Amino acid sequence: MGRSINIVYFAWVRERLGLDNESVLLDEKVRTIADVLTLLNKRGVAYSEILSDVTKLRFALDQDYGTPASLVGSAKELAIFPPVTGG
Repeated sequence: MGRSINIVYFAWVRERLGLDNESVLLDEKVRTIADVLTLLNKRGVAYSEILSDVTKLRFALDQDYGTPASLVGSAKELAIFPPVTGG
């Protein structure tokens, strides 16, 4: 049985996808952020173009930074955003 996770997009990721957020159903095979990205990439060309290069992205699970190898566990939210630069 699957469960849902809310995915929130920020900055140019949001602009290019045309979405602020979406709820995605995860099956039991989805264990890591990389697995979520693989699932999203299957949604179409826009997703695969934006999400395929993880070196251009950062992630947070329930507002704690993560990496593609991070376990999703019971997280309710995955944020996807570009690296933040300060000035």
